[in-house]
Amino acid sequence: MKKGKILNRAFNSAIAEMGHGDILLVCDAGFPIPRNGVTIVDLAITQDLPGVLTVVDLLIGDFIYERVIVAEENKLHNPVFHQGLKERIDRCDIETVPHTDVIGKWRDSAKVFIRSGGLEPWGNIVFVSGIDAPAYFGKKGVTVPDYYNERVSYKEKQ
Repeated sequence: MKKGKILNRAFNSAIAEMGHGDILLVCDAGFPIPRNGVTIVDLAITQDLPGVLTVVDLLIGDFIYERVIVAEENKLHNPVFHQGLKERIDRCDIETVPHTDVIGKWRDSAKVFIRSGGLEPWGNIVFVSGIDAPAYFGKKGVTVPDYYNERVSYKEKQ
Protein backbone atom coordinates (compact mmCIF):
# COMPACT_ATOMS: atom_id res chain seq x y z
CA MET A 1 0.00 0.00 0.00
CA LYS A 2 1.14 3.54 -0.73
CA LYS A 3 2.83 5.47 2.05
CA GLY A 4 1.38 8.94 2.53
CA LYS A 5 -2.05 10.40 3.10
CA ILE A 6 -3.37 10.84 -0.43
CA LEU A 7 -4.98 7.61 -1.62
CA ASN A 8 -6.83 9.03 -4.62
CA ARG A 9 -5.00 7.91 -7.77
CA ALA A 10 -5.97 10.94 -9.84
CA PHE A 11 -4.90 13.35 -7.06
CA ASN A 12 -1.48 11.66 -6.80
CA SER A 13 -1.07 11.65 -10.56
CA ALA A 14 -1.98 15.34 -10.83
CA ILE A 15 0.72 16.29 -8.32
CA ALA A 16 3.27 14.14 -10.11
CA GLU A 17 2.64 15.85 -13.47
CA MET A 18 3.39 19.33 -12.09
CA GLY A 19 6.62 21.04 -13.20
CA HIS A 20 8.32 24.16 -11.90
CA GLY A 21 6.07 27.15 -12.49
CA ASP A 22 2.97 25.12 -13.38
CA ILE A 23 -0.33 26.28 -11.88
CA LEU A 24 -2.53 24.04 -9.72
CA LEU A 25 -5.84 25.47 -8.55
CA VAL A 26 -7.71 24.08 -5.54
CA CYS A 27 -11.27 25.22 -6.01
CA ASP A 28 -14.63 25.17 -4.33
CA ALA A 29 -17.63 23.24 -5.62
CA GLY A 30 -18.91 26.05 -7.85
CA PHE A 31 -15.73 27.11 -9.61
CA PRO A 32 -16.07 27.44 -13.41
CA ILE A 33 -13.48 24.84 -14.46
CA PRO A 34 -12.60 24.82 -18.15
CA ARG A 35 -12.90 21.44 -19.84
CA ASN A 36 -10.26 21.69 -22.55
CA GLY A 37 -6.77 20.27 -22.09
CA VAL A 38 -6.53 20.49 -18.30
CA THR A 39 -6.40 17.85 -15.60
CA ILE A 40 -9.44 17.84 -13.34
CA VAL A 41 -9.49 15.90 -10.09
CA ASP A 42 -13.05 16.07 -8.80
CA LEU A 43 -13.07 15.15 -5.11
CA ALA A 44 -16.50 16.70 -4.36
CA ILE A 45 -18.85 14.26 -2.66
CA THR A 46 -21.43 16.53 -1.07
CA GLN A 47 -21.61 20.05 0.36
CA ASP A 48 -18.32 20.80 2.18
CA LEU A 49 -17.04 17.25 1.80
CA PRO A 50 -14.19 17.45 1.42
CA GLY A 51 -13.74 21.07 2.41
CA VAL A 52 -11.25 23.30 0.64
CA LEU A 53 -8.86 23.41 3.60
CA THR A 54 -8.94 19.61 3.91
CA VAL A 55 -7.79 19.39 0.29
CA VAL A 56 -5.13 22.02 0.97
CA ASP A 57 -3.87 20.02 3.97
CA LEU A 58 -3.46 16.94 1.79
CA LEU A 59 -1.90 18.86 -1.08
CA ILE A 60 0.75 20.72 0.90
CA GLY A 61 1.81 17.50 2.59
CA ASP A 62 2.91 16.15 -0.79
CA PHE A 63 3.54 19.18 -3.05
CA ILE A 64 6.24 21.83 -3.27
CA TYR A 65 4.86 25.26 -4.05
CA GLU A 66 6.55 28.65 -4.31
CA ARG A 67 3.57 30.99 -4.57
CA VAL A 68 0.01 30.96 -3.22
CA ILE A 69 -2.59 33.37 -4.56
CA VAL A 70 -6.17 34.03 -3.46
CA ALA A 71 -8.82 36.62 -4.19
CA GLU A 72 -8.65 39.86 -2.19
CA GLU A 73 -12.30 39.19 -1.38
CA ASN A 74 -11.21 36.01 0.42
CA LYS A 75 -9.18 38.04 2.91
CA LEU A 76 -11.79 40.81 3.22
CA HIS A 77 -15.06 38.87 3.32
CA ASN A 78 -14.12 35.37 4.50
CA PRO A 79 -11.52 36.13 7.21
CA VAL A 80 -11.94 32.90 9.19
CA PHE A 81 -11.21 30.83 6.09
CA HIS A 82 -8.31 33.15 5.15
CA GLN A 83 -6.81 32.80 8.63
CA GLY A 84 -7.09 29.00 8.36
CA LEU A 85 -5.21 29.17 5.08
CA LYS A 86 -2.52 31.44 6.59
CA GLU A 87 -2.00 28.91 9.41
CA ARG A 88 -1.23 26.22 6.84
CA ILE A 89 0.91 28.08 4.28
CA ASP A 90 4.48 28.56 5.45
CA ARG A 91 6.66 28.32 2.32
CA CYS A 92 5.72 31.81 1.13
CA ASP A 93 3.42 34.73 1.73
CA ILE A 94 -0.15 34.52 0.49
CA GLU A 95 -0.67 36.97 -2.36
CA THR A 96 -4.03 38.56 -3.08
CA VAL A 97 -5.47 39.59 -6.44
CA PRO A 98 -8.97 40.63 -7.54
CA HIS A 99 -11.42 37.71 -7.74
CA THR A 100 -11.81 38.40 -11.46
CA ASP A 101 -8.10 37.49 -11.88
CA VAL A 102 -8.59 34.16 -10.09
CA ILE A 103 -11.50 33.16 -12.32
CA GLY A 104 -9.87 34.72 -15.38
CA LYS A 105 -6.09 34.93 -15.72
CA TRP A 106 -5.18 32.25 -13.17
CA ARG A 107 -7.94 29.83 -14.20
CA ASP A 108 -6.82 30.16 -17.80
CA SER A 109 -3.20 29.44 -16.81
CA ALA A 110 -3.93 26.39 -14.65
CA LYS A 111 -2.71 22.96 -15.67
CA VAL A 112 -4.52 21.11 -12.85
CA PHE A 113 -7.77 21.72 -10.96
CA ILE A 114 -8.54 19.95 -7.70
CA ARG A 115 -12.27 20.43 -7.05
CA SER A 116 -13.42 20.16 -3.46
CA GLY A 117 -16.96 20.01 -2.16
CA GLY A 118 -16.32 23.27 -0.33
CA LEU A 119 -18.91 26.00 -0.25
CA GLU A 120 -16.50 28.79 0.66
CA PRO A 121 -17.04 32.29 -0.68
CA TRP A 122 -13.87 33.09 -2.67
CA GLY A 123 -12.49 29.71 -1.55
CA ASN A 124 -10.25 29.15 -4.56
CA ILE A 125 -6.50 28.91 -4.11
CA VAL A 126 -3.84 29.18 -6.79
CA PHE A 127 -0.62 27.25 -6.16
CA VAL A 128 2.45 27.84 -8.31
CA SER A 129 4.62 24.74 -8.35
CA GLY A 130 8.14 25.08 -6.99
CA ILE A 131 11.24 22.93 -6.82
CA ASP A 132 12.99 21.08 -4.02
CA ALA A 133 15.51 23.91 -3.61
CA PRO A 134 17.71 22.15 -1.01
CA ALA A 135 18.11 19.19 -3.39
CA TYR A 136 18.85 21.38 -6.41
CA PHE A 137 21.25 23.76 -4.69
CA GLY A 138 22.81 21.37 -2.18
CA LYS A 139 25.36 19.99 -4.62
CA LYS A 140 29.03 20.80 -4.27
CA GLY A 141 30.06 23.83 -6.31
CA VAL A 142 26.54 25.18 -6.86
CA THR A 143 26.00 28.78 -5.79
CA VAL A 144 22.61 29.77 -4.40
CA PRO A 145 21.27 33.00 -5.91
CA ASP A 146 19.93 35.48 -3.34
CA TYR A 147 16.33 34.99 -4.42
CA TYR A 148 16.57 31.25 -3.58
CA ASN A 149 18.18 31.60 -0.12
CA GLU A 150 14.87 31.42 1.75
CA ARG A 151 13.70 28.40 -0.28
CA VAL A 152 16.98 26.55 0.25
CA SER A 153 16.75 27.02 4.02
CA TYR A 154 13.07 25.97 4.26
CA LYS A 155 12.48 23.12 6.72
CA GLU A 156 9.41 20.91 6.38
CA LYS A 157 6.96 20.84 9.30
CA GLN A 158 7.13 17.60 11.22
